[in-house]
Amino acid sequence: MNNELAKVAAAIVAPGKGILAADESTGTIKKRFDTIDTVSTTDSRRDYREMLFRTSDAMEKHISGVILFDETLRQKAADGTPLAKVISDTGAFPGIKVDAGAKPLAGRAGETVTEGLDGLRERVAEYVELGAKFAKWRAVINIGSDGRPSHTSIHSNAHALARYAAICQEGGLVPIVEPEVLMDGDHDIDKCYAVTEWALKELYQELFYAKVELEGTILKPNMVISGTEAQTRAGVEEVAEKTVRVLKNCVPAAVPGICFLSGGQSDLEATAHLSAMNAGYDMPWGLSFSYGRALQHAALNAWGGEASNVDAAQAAFRKRAHMNSLAALGKWSEASENE
Repeated sequence: MNNELAKVAAAIVAPGKGILAADESTGTIKKRFDTIDTVSTTDSRRDYREMLFRTSDAMEKHISGVILFDETLRQKAADGTPLAKVISDTGAFPGIKVDAGAKPLAGRAGETVTEGLDGLRERVAEYVELGAKFAKWRAVINIGSDGRPSHTSIHSNAHALARYAAICQEGGLVPIVEPEVLMDGDHDIDKCYAVTEWALKELYQELFYAKVELEGTILKPNMVISGTEAQTRAGVEEVAEKTVRVLKNCVPAAVPGICFLSGGQSDLEATAHLSAMNAGYDMPWGLSFSYGRALQHAALNAWGGEASNVDAAQAAFRKRAHMNSLAALGKWSEASENE
């Protein structure tokens, strides 16, 4: 087993710490900036992310890793310091999104497979030189009333995740494997449970075939949750119970930790669900967060593209980081939000 990869993975899922997902593509960050009437440029994207990374107390106390987009890993802060060093100086690990996005799956309407394996070995070597310590690859699973997902979708994405993970470990990066079952749709929580179970079991079978060392990996799954358009949406306790149950049924104990994606949940939903799991259940691995929008939304709105708002934006980021740190310890409550 690669002890260095296992050490990095364990440090990323240290108690009370989690991942800031700041790997939005250029197109995605433009959409976010559009909501605050801010033009997306190389400099504005740099300034926004640097602002988050320089919230040093929040980073040092609550953030163990930051997932970056290719552009960001190569950028330097306004004072010339590489952003990867700004992050590592806080004690967090810089990470990198290495997939090329979800593309239409031939012959399967409404389904996708994530691409990006071509040239990955060479890119991993370059990212290690740039300071990355871990990587992320996101697979997208759609639930639909037309029978989705298909076996082809589940298997193709699990196979790609396993190939990616093996290449990353070979090159010295801890792979985060992310099989996301989307919240989109009117399905109930039991349908989400069934599809999540299928996706996770297929994933760990493929990781076994690819000889991936689980001690040097991190799982980034969705929570088991009702579709956004479901007539009746499951409450916090049911989400917690069914998410923990599916993880216990599917995820080997050798995995050092699980960092959930927020997947379109509101800030408070993502925090409440995570805390309920940690407070109510004994598990063989730590449960933490790898949130993008649920950590950044309040900070982005407070910033509004204005340098004069940096202090307010950092305060908003600091609060969400603290709240999710409490959730990762099972100590969050609604009263925490007002303290």
